[in-house]
Amino acid sequence: MTTHSGKHTNGRRSVGKFLLAAALASTLSACGFHLRGDGGHYRLPFPAMYVGLPESSPLAIDLKRNIRANGSTEVVGDPKLADGVIEVLTDPEKTRSKSILSLNSNGRVREYLLTYTIQFRVRDKLGNELLAPTQISLNRPITFNETQLLAKEQEEALLYKDMQTDLVQQMMRRMAAIKPVALMSMAPKE
Repeated sequence: MTTHSGKHTNGRRSVGKFLLAAALASTLSACGFHLRGDGGHYRLPFPAMYVGLPESSPLAIDLKRNIRANGSTEVVGDPKLADGVIEVLTDPEKTRSKSILSLNSNGRVREYLLTYTIQFRVRDKLGNELLAPTQISLNRPITFNETQLLAKEQEEALLYKDMQTDLVQQMMRRMAAIKPVALMSMAPKE
């Protein structure tokens, strides 16, 4: 009988843990929490969007993928066909930077600060500004060890990729916040 009641008690604990986990998950999702990298689907108020970046740009590829993932917005190749036009105002050569954050006692670099900055705005096909120029800047520290150059280069590339993913999510949130009222006010008056 001892084993039977022991199993019964363990079963109750398992059910209790499951219910606690389910309650926590529903609470987090109800408050708008999304795991990083889940795509965080945002409802954009545009049937069609144009991304003003070179086709081969990793940022453009990531941004277009996220726009398409929301399901209701088509990415078009001509700004004249778009209801929303994303214009990147930052020089593509200056979006990423790396600066010394700290030195060791010998005067050698111990830490760098990686920065990813972009400034963009959203216009309609007529040129009306729907989202004023908005700057997003992200930073990540990275330790440096000259004996592990290859590993540190890979870590740096991963950190920049993480920042790009975060940046795209922030851009999506800002574009999703554009009120359709602004779009309606541009409709031709009868």
